Amino acid sequence: MTTLLLTHPACLDHATPPGHPERADRLRAVGEVLGEDRFNALVRGEAPEGSLDSVTLCHGEHYVGELRHIAPSSGLIYIDGDTSMSPGTWEAVMRGVGGAVTATDAVMSGSHDNAFVAIRPPGHHAEINKPMGFCFFDNAAIAARHAQRKYGIARAAVVDFDVHHGNGTQEIFWADPTVMYCSTHQMPLFPGTGASGERGEHDTIVNAPLASEDGSAKFRSAFENMILPQLRKFSPELIIVSAGFDAHFRDPLASLNLQAEDFGWVTRQLMDVAYSSASGRIVSVLEGGYDLQGLKESVASHVTALMGA
Repeated sequence: MTTLLLTHPACLDHATPPGHPERADRLRAVGEVLGEDRFNALVRGEAPEGSLDSVTLCHGEHYVGELRHIAPSSGLIYIDGDTSMSPGTWEAVMRGVGGAVTATDAVMSGSHDNAFVAIRPPGHHAEINKPMGFCFFDNAAIAARHAQRKYGIARAAVVDFDVHHGNGTQEIFWADPTVMYCSTHQMPLFPGTGASGERGEHDTIVNAPLASEDGSAKFRSAFENMILPQLRKFSPELIIVSAGFDAHFRDPLASLNLQAEDFGWVTRQLMDVAYSSASGRIVSVLEGGYDLQGLKESVASHVTALMGA
């Protein structure tokens, strides 16, 4: 089994205001833990810049053009209270897109069993025509659409265990019977979407909201009783993971109180589904995770599982 790791130093150049939780140190922490000897078997590569054609699989052309137009050559511009652009943001965002697409190609072609794309900023809050929640383009959604367009797969699934609901991914696939979106997340919490009654036009949205302090047992139960049965029934040919690690008990932005091993456990469950219907194909894309120690432990658990250890 081979696991591909894609990242790029340009993702460090997306600058955020002092004290902002989504900072370059996050990616440095991920690089540090994945640089340990136990991860020597990872096949490492650089995420290329993605194409605008890939972005417009999920986002409006006008929105994409406008975002590119307003990207600053110096300083920071604020799009909303949480989301800003610096001179390094555009390339960082496009490396995220390129990493997600390249990882999908590697997994769909069979050159690697699965992949982890370690990039920033995250993507799952980006709506079709709107950046929000630190996010600009939805890398996981783009990966799913790319797999459909290039490889003709009939069913893809995006599974999101970030502590915040992926409102952008849900919006993109709301009316699409060919993509299932599944999410565990804390409620009430930003962005306020993700109630269990939000099921999409074709019953392919599966939301399993959790309450503050719910912890490991209720997280695992939500997967075992709500998400995994629906995924198996849907029988995806590719699973994309929106891999946010901010449900870890150390994280400052939420209070779901998961342990690092929960991320290894859920990864193995998703791998079981992938083996049954998708020849094992999984592409995982980094989303949130804002405590550096919690992020390192959780990424290590997730990637160890992907490597089959």
